[in-house]
Amino acid sequence: MIRIKEIAFTGYPVTDIARARRFYEGLLNLKVTIQFEHEGRHWIEYDIGPATLAISNMSAEKWKPSPDGPAAALEVEDFDAAIATLRAANTTIYLEPMDSGVCRLAVIGDPDGNSLVIHQRKSS
Repeated sequence: MIRIKEIAFTGYPVTDIARARRFYEGLLNLKVTIQFEHEGRHWIEYDIGPATLAISNMSAEKWKPSPDGPAAALEVEDFDAAIATLRAANTTIYLEPMDSGVCRLAVIGDPDGNSLVIHQRKSS
């Protein structure tokens, strides 16, 4: 029997590392915790609480960006401020902000079109 302990990381393929870093580090304010580069191929990790989000162009021929793949949900402190900042930066919004009853969420696209969920749980 397989026993999963935790999700080690969520990875996103990107095509332009500099552009991706401006988005993830500049706009989303994530801090690099690990990075590796070999012959122009990059793997960059951002620890977010107990989880890790990674961006990479390590396997660009087989691992391609897509809005149709899985999406990490990023919990924000201030949902309205996050959405306003993303709109001001002309970020693509795939799913407009909505209230599910238990949370508020919106689905956005990174510069390569990968989907990310901006999320805020409602107080209990």
